Amino acid sequence: MEAFEPKAFEYPIKKPSFDSVVRQKRREQAQKAEQERYAVIDADPKENHPEPLYTEMEQKMMDEAANLSLVGHLSELRRRIIIMVISIIIGTGIAYYYVDVLLDILLAPAGKLYYMRPTEAFFTYMKVSIAGGMIMALPIILHQIWLFVKPALTAREKHLSNWILPVAFLLFLIGILFSYALVLPAAVKFFMGFATDELQPMFSIGQYMDFVLAFVLPFGFIFELPLIIIIMGYFNLITSQFLKKKRKLFILLSFIIGAVISPTPDMFSQTMIALPMILLYETSLFVLAKVMRR
Repeated sequence: MEAFEPKAFEYPIKKPSFDSVVRQKRREQAQKAEQERYAVIDADPKENHPEPLYTEMEQKMMDEAANLSLVGHLSELRRRIIIMVISIIIGTGIAYYYVDVLLDILLAPAGKLYYMRPTEAFFTYMKVSIAGGMIMALPIILHQIWLFVKPALTAREKHLSNWILPVAFLLFLIGILFSYALVLPAAVKFFMGFATDELQPMFSIGQYMDFVLAFVLPFGFIFELPLIIIIMGYFNLITSQFLKKKRKLFILLSFIIGAVISPTPDMFSQTMIALPMILLYETSLFVLAKVMRR
């Protein structure tokens, strides 16, 4: 019996059907026409006349919806601003009621003061009241800003903003208290040190209060620096290595900022503003490098 040996069989090639050939021809023609159309568009942009995505009526309705959305945003913004202004007015009224207590606190580093013009004391009272009212209304102002931008935030950003606002307000208060307790007494003592037997200090209440407000309030904003840096590090916008590289530049900028916002042009006031900024910068660098590992 012969062993079975496999042989190579040649199968007849199956011819395509007429219908499949026609469909293939149509596809090739459609592709060729599409290529020619895009070639004409690329060669001459004036020939590009795409069909509109929406009808005239649909486009009109969409434009009206966009306008209504803009009006809604403006109405919302106006409502938030009105609430903030009302909160400042109420805070100013409360501060004016306790303005004597506030003045006693602010005038403590300087002692006895004078006023040189009949209206100087009144306007000083108003300045202190408005400044106190704005500080008291600051939580409401921050909350209204957050409510306005909240719909545009992602879930991650909303979660982050839940602790940003309280921390921002707390840092602002710490900055003001730090300036009042440490920086302001040192500055007043420094300037009063120029007195002699023939030259005695006699501060005007208006000029002194302008000096105090211009010297104390900026520290509230300066103390927001760690929060800003940490937020930027949280979103991977900066790293601790970046802060290390820019340390010298920031030290220079600190003294420049101190010179700009200082109420007096002397080097002492500029240094008293620049040193806390440098300290806060180094604290933020430590947090990013050791705590957040960024």
